[in-house]
Amino acid sequence: MHNPGKWFERKFELGLQNEMLPMIVERLRGTPLHLEERLKDVSHRRLIAKPNGAWSMQEQAGHLLDLEELWIGRMLDFRLGAASLRVADLQNTKTHEAGHNAHELSRILTDFRAARHHLVDTIEHCHDDVLTRTSLHPRLHQPMRVVDHAFFVAEHDDHHLAVITQLLHRHD
Repeated sequence: MHNPGKWFERKFELGLQNEMLPMIVERLRGTPLHLEERLKDVSHRRLIAKPNGAWSMQEQAGHLLDLEELWIGRMLDFRLGAASLRVADLQNTKTHEAGHNAHELSRILTDFRAARHHLVDTIEHCHDDVLTRTSLHPRLHQPMRVVDHAFFVAEHDDHHLAVITQLLHRHD
């Protein structure tokens, strides 16, 4: 299994056509199911194991939940016509302080499913004028439209799903 690499080192080709949005939204809609499927038969001990001090599988899932607030906030930025999208906490303080390993995985997954449903619903009900607006991504310094933002979120989801898969294949 190949290493998914470091998220902050990823480069993105943006400027996708709006016709791609329905397919990208399907990826977003499927993430809760993929996450649940990957984690359903994993023992609690393995779920909360922190290999080399890195996030556990459960913390990876919690991180996906933690970022839903940012993703929906950026949708509001598009709706309001903001020149720049809101800035992410690049230290991931919310995830580091959340104590996800002390929570029930089922609660994290249920909350993530609800938050993701809200994001998908927000994207699907965007007016056409919002879909054509451009805002600058603060870290990438690239202009984005809703379709690019959705792609970015889907790629982030897949990155963390790949990390979880890598952790599942570890033989400790």
